[in-house]
Amino acid sequence: MSLTFHWFLPTNGDSRDVVGGGHGTPATSSGRDRPPTVAYLSQIARAAEDLGFVGALTPTGAWCEDAWLTTAMVSRHTERLKFLVAFRPGFVSPTLAAQMASTFQRQSGGRLLLNVVTGGESHEQRAYGDFLDKDDRYRRTGEFLRIVRELWRGGTVDLKGEHLRVEDARLARLPDPVPEVYFGGSSPLAGEVAAKYVDAYLTWGEPPAQVADKIAWIRGLAAKEDRTLRFGIRLHVITRDTSQAAWAEADRLLAGFDPETVRSVQAGLARSESEGQRRMLALHGGGSLSRSGHRPGEGASGGLEIHPNLWAGIGLVRGGAGTALVGSHEEVAALIKEYAALGIEEFVLSGYPHLEEAYWFGEGVLPRLAADGLWRHPFRTDAAHSAQVPFAS
Repeated sequence: MSLTFHWFLPTNGDSRDVVGGGHGTPATSSGRDRPPTVAYLSQIARAAEDLGFVGALTPTGAWCEDAWLTTAMVSRHTERLKFLVAFRPGFVSPTLAAQMASTFQRQSGGRLLLNVVTGGESHEQRAYGDFLDKDDRYRRTGEFLRIVRELWRGGTVDLKGEHLRVEDARLARLPDPVPEVYFGGSSPLAGEVAAKYVDAYLTWGEPPAQVADKIAWIRGLAAKEDRTLRFGIRLHVITRDTSQAAWAEADRLLAGFDPETVRSVQAGLARSESEGQRRMLALHGGGSLSRSGHRPGEGASGGLEIHPNLWAGIGLVRGGAGTALVGSHEEVAALIKEYAALGIEEFVLSGYPHLEEAYWFGEGVLPRLAADGLWRHPFRTDAAHSAQVPFAS
């Protein structure tokens, strides 16, 4: 088995501090440290490509740049890296979305992946002219994916659904290859959509026991549809030569959190309708700004360290993915193996700042996984290079 790793393009800005935002909360001022220019994002993308990340996720929402336009421009500065473009079905017609994806595939050389985001915040959806409630948004997502998938197969679609209606819809040119669809969600309706329509189910970085429960849940639903899915996980990462150095970096990031910002962000996220966001908040419970929460020898009982080497501090100021793998390269690799043993095949990672942290992970962790036969560089054939461990902790 070869695990797949994706990186992240911070289209909300980057910094040596955590850039908050997401799920209806605005990006924090740290996002202005490194503006999300095409030049800077392309620098990150090229580094990710060279290090062996297969793709790069881009977020969606009012807090960041548009994912479709940004990745289309960045793709011109890369050769093989794929782009996991997040988009919300309620903001564009299914026929147009299918056509956009087909065009992206032709113009990029088949490097589009789609991350379908139903949208968990009604107030943000209404700003875009979408007034459906959360359950209806999921039902619409199901209709949307049903139409898009049929169009990609070359069919002509006539559908009068509960929320979407198309007549004589078809594509003049089909995508080659058909983009894979990624999707996440923790509510019952999200599970139904995933089981019927998506290729890969993504979960945020919960402790392994909770992730195992999610995988079992989705697998069961997919089996009823006579389908099998891949599973991925979305996490941040802080990996260093030693455990002490990694936790010192977590402490440094935590020290940069303004208490008023934490209170404001947590108040905003507490209003979220997203079940996944509720689960993220429950992991830290508002947290503490005293230190990272890591207590040597205490493991999961230590503050914000909710499982050995899994830290919930990012979620204090950022919506969505709020946990990070923290530790030495060996410790981070070990936790990745723990998730892989549950059935996680793809890891969507990020770290602050994204350029430097990509190198810490790519040069520190990936070679160790390669040495164990769990990873191969997707763009190179020299196995010796992939398995080389550049430095020991």
